[in-house]
Amino acid sequence: MQPSKYRDFPPPVDIWSLADSQSIKDADDASALAQAIVDTIRDPLLVLDQNLRVVTANRAFHQMFKMRDQDIHGRPIYGLGDGQWDIPELRLLLEDVGPEHAPMEAYEVDWDFRSIGRRTLLLNAREVFNQRNTHKLVLLAIEDITDRRAAERQMADLLQQKETLLQEMQHRVANSLQIIASILMLKARTVESAETRQHLRDAHDRVMSVANVQQQLQASAHGGAIELGPYLSRLCDALATSMIGDSRPITLKVEADPGTGVSAEAVSIGLITTELVINALKHGFPSDSDDGGEILVKYKVDQANWRLSVSDNGVGLQQDGGRRRHTGLGTTIVEALAHQLKASVEISNRSPGMTVSIVHTA
Repeated sequence: MQPSKYRDFPPPVDIWSLADSQSIKDADDASALAQAIVDTIRDPLLVLDQNLRVVTANRAFHQMFKMRDQDIHGRPIYGLGDGQWDIPELRLLLEDVGPEHAPMEAYEVDWDFRSIGRRTLLLNAREVFNQRNTHKLVLLAIEDITDRRAAERQMADLLQQKETLLQEMQHRVANSLQIIASILMLKARTVESAETRQHLRDAHDRVMSVANVQQQLQASAHGGAIELGPYLSRLCDALATSMIGDSRPITLKVEADPGTGVSAEAVSIGLITTELVINALKHGFPSDSDDGGEILVKYKVDQANWRLSVSDNGVGLQQDGGRRRHTGLGTTIVEALAHQLKASVEISNRSPGMTVSIVHTA
């Protein structure tokens, strides 16, 4: 028999066989000792005969269910308390304990008892043997878990309230970010300085990147591990829609191994990806180029090690008068986020284009 997470009975014993021991001389002493053992158990306990009639009950049973011994002894369990215990599922299970020798483990009953009201009980039953005759007995232990179940329901309600508040907060944050981004874009259209206009547009892009990351996290499971592959795919789809659209011949693809991360890690990985994609779009592909461009986001996992890379086939790093730069605010943000993830940043030229990789080694 597999152990239960609840209190189990000890292996079947013959407590009445103690009458044959050297220290106990007669059946009366053995019966008194058996009753004392039964009364010692803190949870309610019934001893039933093979016909499921009550042989004895311990003090805890009398106190909990407010029954006198004359109202219990010799009566079938289903007749106790004017039929309070006439529970069809319990009847079937108890009838199997004797002939099938099958213990009843942690059977939960939610029942309205007239003497004590509605209670949730955990029942365990097992057959024991009386070697002085062929009669078999059944021990039925009763654990009141009403308060435990009520606490669990209260905890579930609190968690649901927390989830609702979290969703509401995320919704408000998303709306606030959208408002800020709109204000920045409106301001960029009104200023005369080209440099100031570019700074405002950069700020707008970064606010939108945070909004996109937050939106994709909101679509993932709250409080649990986040599947990074689908998360990055949704994020890049949103970036492609907002920043590429149909106006530029550039594709944005994602290749990701199966892997998960907690929310804080996913935020950093999402922000890094967004910064690198924005950088590739801004500096890798001149606005006057009609050539087809490609940006590829890869997430590779090897046990505790992982590599996030963003590659493009654009103009590459600054060389021979090229226009691509690899320093600036975006690079600083990426390096800071990589440091939080205990990862390193690697930048390499391609032919054509370049690759920026975030490498985490356990």
